[in-house]
Amino acid sequence: MAARDAKSGRNAGGGRGQQETPRDPRAALALLWGEQEQPTRGPKPTLSPQRIAAAAVELADAQGLDAVSMSKVGAEFGVSAMALYRYVLGKAELVELMIESILAEVPDLSAARGDWRAGTRLWARHCLDLYRAHPWALAATAMRRQVMGPHQLGWLDAAHAALEPTGLPAAQRHQVFVLVVGLVRSLAQQTADFDADEDREWNRLTGEVLERHAARFPALTRAIADGAFEPAGVDALDFGLDRILDGVEALMAGAGMTRE
Repeated sequence: MAARDAKSGRNAGGGRGQQETPRDPRAALALLWGEQEQPTRGPKPTLSPQRIAAAAVELADAQGLDAVSMSKVGAEFGVSAMALYRYVLGKAELVELMIESILAEVPDLSAARGDWRAGTRLWARHCLDLYRAHPWALAATAMRRQVMGPHQLGWLDAAHAALEPTGLPAAQRHQVFVLVVGLVRSLAQQTADFDADEDREWNRLTGEVLERHAARFPALTRAIADGAFEPAGVDALDFGLDRILDGVEALMAGAGMTRE
């Protein structure tokens, strides 16, 4: 899996038999920040890491992250996979560049005018829209430590800026951020996984099973009968955020803080 390759820090760009080489996080960081050393000899570069990442994003959007390989991306430019290694260290670094590419527009939260609830809600909406536009980013940004470029840090900075007016300690604000991004990722994953035909079949089979075994699962049977799995008629993101942010307000009230 591509996400596992990125996590392992190994070169996943080649085919079978290619020796894996240890990853240099400093080189990856320099690539993300545009601080890599520029070649002084040889022919003038005809590509750039940004162009390569953009082509890889288009491929992932169309076919998924697993379809992205150095050879396929190279083919978009009429060059071999080896030719790309002049610009990108490997598959893991390419995926990180792809994330930087789609995060280029950091959310503008100025419309919230310092209202932490409005700012957090606006940030979450932008984040959900991005994941839905690029479902492969869910796997590429698994909850793990990874090197981050200026765009990804910009999104994180915007989220923390939105929560600053709460007056909560920084550690608690970050925990709120983790809750919010967890909600966003969960909803985005539901969208990515949804298939109408499979959903109908699941409902049919589950209904048949519960009809035969209702006595074993009485609470679930009652919940389904009462419409637990029916469309709620509310925006799932708004509903989840309201529950999280109401909890934050309760935390603030307990600490003697007031909403700004």
